[in-house]
Amino acid sequence: MSGTPNVTRVTSDGVVWLASAGPYPRRAPAPAVLPCGTVFDVVSAPVVFGRRMLDRLWDNGPGSGPVAMSRGRMLLFCAPGTAHRLPSLLAWEEWGSHRAAAVPPLLCHGTGDAVTVPAPDGDPSADPRWLVAPDARHPWLPGPEVLLWAAVRAARAAVRISIFPPPDQDAKVYDVSRRR
Repeated sequence: MSGTPNVTRVTSDGVVWLASAGPYPRRAPAPAVLPCGTVFDVVSAPVVFGRRMLDRLWDNGPGSGPVAMSRGRMLLFCAPGTAHRLPSLLAWEEWGSHRAAAVPPLLCHGTGDAVTVPAPDGDPSADPRWLVAPDARHPWLPGPEVLLWAAVRAARAAVRISIFPPPDQDAKVYDVSRRR
């Protein structure tokens, strides 16, 4: 455990990256409200669904960029422009249709929006807090296609959609596996 990096603490390079989004780039945010749209966009999901998305990104995908949790929502930091493009991709996937009624809405924060980011050395039990803290001056940020992929897979895991009708509970079933 001693060699394992603490992913919930922002490194000095991560502080530089966060500060570059603010109006005063030489001042480190602690916690601060930063504008979206130039350095990053943010996709906000309810915490349980956001965790499913995060699991899909790390288990079966390319990983995630920085991720914070605030007020019961998961904040996935993503590439600029994602907030503009992701809603149309979700609509194309029929997000919110009768088949996916149990899937929560994703809030996309882009140009003109701002988010509260946790303090770089914040308490892991505080709100907001980092789940995956920024650790580089130019962290990898997923784009809209990657987040669409994660959301669709998380939705499929959350809502079992079947093309087959439910089984008839009163149907007579005959064992045809034994032949004479």
